[in-house]
Amino acid sequence: MSSGFKPGREGGVIARFDAAEVSILRSLLSQILELVEPGPGSDDPLERALGIGPSEQPTDPVLARLFPSAYEDHELSAEFRRYTETTLREGKRADARTMLDSAAPGTVELTREQAQAWMRALNDVRLALGTRLEVTEEIHDELAGMPEDDPRYPAFVTYDWLTYLQDTLVRALW
Repeated sequence: MSSGFKPGREGGVIARFDAAEVSILRSLLSQILELVEPGPGSDDPLERALGIGPSEQPTDPVLARLFPSAYEDHELSAEFRRYTETTLREGKRADARTMLDSAAPGTVELTREQAQAWMRALNDVRLALGTRLEVTEEIHDELAGMPEDDPRYPAFVTYDWLTYLQDTLVRALW
């Protein structure tokens, strides 16, 4: 099992993963890529060229968590979303692809830029999984009291492992 990230050369990081861990990461990242695929585009060619996207808040709770409203005011939030969501989706896809391209069994050495992409992608995976699991601040207590035959147990353990990876990555970078 991964011992987490450690500082590497020239500001990068190093971690070691087994094949099962890489398989889990790849599966979760594939799901994120499906979720953040380009949203519905405008019929206007100029708006499409400028990356102007939809103004409605997503109805899927995971997408609403990944792309939260910027303002409490619905009109301001819709206008902000219209001009930013397309670029945010592109960034999330780029981060997930960076992580997919560099995740491999064995020792993984990441540059500082790759490590930062991993950090953002791990955050997206954790937000998505945490939203689906309805994770609260009491997750550790809930996990400690959860029997291993509970059907939710593997997902909660995976969430906990992702939290650990993200924590060691942040510490290795700073």
